[in-house]
Amino acid sequence: MELYNHTVQYYETDKMGITHHSNYVRWMEEARIDFLKQIGWDFAKLESLGVVSPVLGVNCNYKISTTFAEVVSIKVSVSEFKGVKLTLSYEMTNVEGKVVSEGVSSHCFLDTAGRPINLKRQFPEFYDTLTGLLDNNCK
Repeated sequence: MELYNHTVQYYETDKMGITHHSNYVRWMEEARIDFLKQIGWDFAKLESLGVVSPVLGVNCNYKISTTFAEVVSIKVSVSEFKGVKLTLSYEMTNVEGKVVSEGVSSHCFLDTAGRPINLKRQFPEFYDTLTGLLDNNCK
């Protein structure tokens, strides 16, 4: 699994030249979308199957500031999966390998009418893919 890389854009920084804290959550979403694509279950595929995955919660802990033009690498891992709820962990590092931020997001799987989906029964291949990634990290 490849890391997701994000280059800090000028508009993502504040008057002090520091990345505004809200952007880290956006980067987590970018990395999650890339992660799903890498495992063969991108959003277009899921949506074509009638599966939506709303965010239940997000937490982000900031360690070191980043600035314009820095490259932040994001490692995504499946930290918890129980069939309906998925929890992903994110480790963001700078080019020196120092952790700049750590985060967690939780998601559920619903059909387009908003009803919970039993992935194990309705989409066993997706269920097996996520289960197989539990506690396995991206490189």
